[in-house]
Amino acid sequence: MEKIFESEYRFLQILWEREPVTSPELVKLCGERLGWKKSTTYTVIKKLTEKGIVKSEKTVVEALVTKEEADRQAGEELLERTCQGNIPAFFAAFLKDRKLTEDEVRKLRKLIDEAQE
Repeated sequence: MEKIFESEYRFLQILWEREPVTSPELVKLCGERLGWKKSTTYTVIKKLTEKGIVKSEKTVVEALVTKEEADRQAGEELLERTCQGNIPAFFAAFLKDRKLTEDEVRKLRKLIDEAQE
């Protein structure tokens, strides 16, 4: 999947909430929520269509990528950029000066256990 930039992600959040949605409705929503002009919304739809991230047919726009897929990509990029893919170093940096609740610790342990399998 091609990189999704911050403005594209904000657009996708609106799309994921409402899809399938017409492009005129997206223009209205992006104007209200993001302060975008009509031309900006159509430019983002075009770019994301070219990237294979959304589909636009007969004025109906749908995402071809889930929020979970986009979030995973962003997480992978952050991990690589900040810690060169070193997961323990990432967690050490992220958790420094933070206190986790018992519930958070339990959820993290479960995720680690599942990743080991």
